[in-house]
Amino acid sequence: MQPPPTVLAVIPARGGSKGVPAKNLAEVGGIPLVARAVRAALGAPEVTDVVVTTDDGAIAEAARTAAADLRAAHRLHCVERPAAIAGDTATSEAAVLHALDVYEAERARTVDVVLLVQCTSPFVSREDIDGVARAVAHEDADTAVTVAPFHGFVWRDGHAVEESTYGVNHDKSVRPRRQDRPQDYLETGAAYAMDAAGFRTHRHRFFGHTALVPTDPARVLEIDDPHDLARARALAPLLDPSPLPSLADVDAVVLDFDGTQTDDRVMVDSEGRETVAVHRGDGLGIAALRKAGVPLLILSTEQNPVVAARARKLQIPVLHGIDRKDEALKRWCDEQSIAPDRVLYVGNDVNDLPCFSLAGWPVAVASAHDSVRAAARAVTTTPGGYGAIREIAAWLLGPTLTTTPTPTVPTT
Repeated sequence: MQPPPTVLAVIPARGGSKGVPAKNLAEVGGIPLVARAVRAALGAPEVTDVVVTTDDGAIAEAARTAAADLRAAHRLHCVERPAAIAGDTATSEAAVLHALDVYEAERARTVDVVLLVQCTSPFVSREDIDGVARAVAHEDADTAVTVAPFHGFVWRDGHAVEESTYGVNHDKSVRPRRQDRPQDYLETGAAYAMDAAGFRTHRHRFFGHTALVPTDPARVLEIDDPHDLARARALAPLLDPSPLPSLADVDAVVLDFDGTQTDDRVMVDSEGRETVAVHRGDGLGIAALRKAGVPLLILSTEQNPVVAARARKLQIPVLHGIDRKDEALKRWCDEQSIAPDRVLYVGNDVNDLPCFSLAGWPVAVASAHDSVRAAARAVTTTPGGYGAIREIAAWLLGPTLTTTPTPTVPTT
């Protein structure tokens, strides 16, 4: 029986970027772009191993972390990209060829199919990667590329060559219906596959018979400037597979207070006393987590005794009036012998972002600040103060805790 082909996915990830500084470390859906590419490639059944070729140590570390989270560290290899092929004018082909050489030399293994997977396509999926790999590994293609069905009329300004504007893929005097036109495809820039031997000969990603592997047009986005990054972050909650954690993913739950367990409003009476409104459903969810043996903590910068009063009511520990929440979170994790990457941290505002960087499961409530939602790994459908914590408890403990409307009650 013939052994399966060796399929190597190469992810080029330079540290320098003019359009978006540190682009390959920028987070979409709470995950760095390089880590998103690593996750997709490692999740593709056809892929044997993954190489990240980079000139940046922080990018290599982010890639290794993503592989460790998937328990696939043995399948990820980080290759130091030489300066000669790491500049603005360097081609992706040069990086792939170098990574291919290093991998085969270190592994003493011949690669049959080599893939180019781009970090700049944040919504590349394992299915996309598997599709191009299969086309070359098991079908009659020499090369393959992800494409999206395209129905637009393309125009070109011909003034540079002293011509008028003209239609590139159509006669501008004829406007056929979409169903009467030949099907066009747009190259997505997300994933390519090449027969490794042919790639060494031609030194280009397209040669011989090229298979077109259609993908979902809604997922086509390349990040070249800050506007593209903002669009990707806005689309992530809609396009990413639901990244909701289970109890197997989490060893502790840490909760912000204002705006997370409340609706971020404060009622002040004539004597200056402050009250806030909380949600009974959140109390039920916290009680269920406590009963399940999940370590819990309220962590807040707010000094008002209302925070401690609510913690006593919920029978969970609290640290409030804290200036550096990230330092307090790290100390608490050390004291509890809990790894930060096994902590689910729930927040809503910018002072939660340092804790988001520490926690393995940063979660934003639906009403959170835009920057917090962008940095989150998961976002609730429920706003803070309206049952968001109960919703999170349902993720961990099951659908019996599905949020239902419950009146809020004031806490003093």
